[in-house]
Amino acid sequence: MIAKPRHIELLAPARDAMTAFEAIKHGADAVYVGPERFGARAMAGNSIDDIARVCDYAHQFRARVYATVNTIVYDDELATVERLIGDLYRAHVDAIIVQDLGLLRLDLPPIALHASTQCDIRTPDKALFLQQLGFSQLVMARELSLNEISAINEVVSVPLEAFVHGALCVSYSGRCALSHAVKGRSANRGQCAQMCRLPYDLEDEHGNKLLKNKHLLSLRDLNLSQRIAPMIEAGVSSFKIEGRLKDVAYVKNVVAHYRQLLDQTIAASDGALVRASCGATSLSFEPDVQRSFNRSFTHYFIDGRDKASTMACLDTPKSQGQPLGKVLACHGKSLLVDTKLQVVNGDGLSFFDDRQQFCGVRVNVANGRNLLLREPVDIKPGTMLYRTADKAFDDILSRPSAQRTIQVDALLYYATGSLALRLTDERGNSVAHAIPASLDVARTPQGERQCDILAKLGDTIYRMRDCTTRVWEKFIPVSLLAQLRRDTIDLLDRTNAITHHLDLRKRENLDAQAPSATLSHADNVANHLAEQLYRDHGVIDIQPAIETCDNDHATLMHTRYCIRRQLGACHRDRNARSLPARLFLRNADTLLEVHCDCSACEMRITVPQKKDAPQL
Repeated sequence: MIAKPRHIELLAPARDAMTAFEAIKHGADAVYVGPERFGARAMAGNSIDDIARVCDYAHQFRARVYATVNTIVYDDELATVERLIGDLYRAHVDAIIVQDLGLLRLDLPPIALHASTQCDIRTPDKALFLQQLGFSQLVMARELSLNEISAINEVVSVPLEAFVHGALCVSYSGRCALSHAVKGRSANRGQCAQMCRLPYDLEDEHGNKLLKNKHLLSLRDLNLSQRIAPMIEAGVSSFKIEGRLKDVAYVKNVVAHYRQLLDQTIAASDGALVRASCGATSLSFEPDVQRSFNRSFTHYFIDGRDKASTMACLDTPKSQGQPLGKVLACHGKSLLVDTKLQVVNGDGLSFFDDRQQFCGVRVNVANGRNLLLREPVDIKPGTMLYRTADKAFDDILSRPSAQRTIQVDALLYYATGSLALRLTDERGNSVAHAIPASLDVARTPQGERQCDILAKLGDTIYRMRDCTTRVWEKFIPVSLLAQLRRDTIDLLDRTNAITHHLDLRKRENLDAQAPSATLSHADNVANHLAEQLYRDHGVIDIQPAIETCDNDHATLMHTRYCIRRQLGACHRDRNARSLPARLFLRNADTLLEVHCDCSACEMRITVPQKKDAPQL
């Protein structure tokens, strides 16, 4: 028996409808988009009408639209969420991304459900349980290695989704309460205050400062461009780009970059892999992820723990952009740079000064390696320069920069007194339309002329791949051929719309047992339906979500990233530098304690007990 080809999906973020359209044009097989409420990015909400427009556009290419309803939900909001998901279903959304398991007990339409990364999927047991609950796709934790992904893939049969690019949460997703505790803004409610991007002093228990003003919790951006094939081999089928708050230029560039990489991998698979949507994308630029916003890059834990030393960028949470080259000389506004890249007027450059402050300056006039700046700077020779505003690249991406098309084959023929056109496209659709016509014999063969007229599809998504005419000896007026082409294309569009396949929600296995009989605050049980579901599946002891109760001693952040390891002070390393047993992070009036669990190779952040804490 020949195995069915495996579908590989490139999943792109979309903060709004325009970004979604561009993501699809530039090669996305699916987009994820948030409605006006209950998405994990509260600032990226969209109306139902806009989401419906995205669905109509995406489905032309058999691309899919996933709506993010992935916050925790309070009891008094359940009815609203139920209505919202009904509206999304009627807008033809392909799946709903869910964090709160209480939603599974609502009266929902038969729409597919995906388990959000906020569900904290790190183990085979957890993944299997969520599959048994009826989830059609599982978004795995960002922290997993290839071996851990492979272990999960061994026990589940639904597609696995993994992040491949973009910003990293330092905490396990869904298990960070720091923003809620300090600012009253819950990340699990889509209102993260990004406390991890702030600078902190590192102190010992006596208040002595070990490091000053460092971004000790701010991770670099994920970039797994070089791990595509190993991730597929480990079991990943959906490659997710982070960035529902990113601008459209960022999405265009990053999507196009990964489209090219995935296409290369699929082409080399000898048919074992196929693309999850249809259509070919042509670009007017060469993608380069270093030319878009990035905090410099990390592979994170994909290769295991031994690659963990360069995860954070301690000196800045800002974009470092593209490494340009080292400064050779600096005299006021005049700068000489050792670079092979072309710098243009208006580029923005950045560098770390003597105090490791990240500084920026704008190019006024560029002449090869000689740059005239808008203001004087003092940069020492040998300093690395970065391009953080790329004028030429931004100009390209501000204009139409991609076109996505569907290939179509045409057959023109005459039958029972009517001129007929059959169109068959790469999506598997085939339609025929006829117009009554009385045709005269032409003086010269007409086949090439007829096909040229039928191929004029410039205002549609279609491009002619093959054209066959069986009436080459007949003269057909241009107006008749053009009308036949328009009518048949309209029929092809309508046929594609009504034949688009929507996955249905999978049935819940009522006998499935939860991996643990105990749930902590970090499991985010925020309503009675979530509690009911867990109890139905064997959970006995349930602590409510921290957003619904007072808990001053809860873990505010649970991470696989470790400050000690980042600073070269890991207790497991015999040659490590020495740091005090107790470590604290201070920012203004916020004081946090660092707890390193070396047995699990994890870190937890808490508010220290007043009697044991350094004085504010």
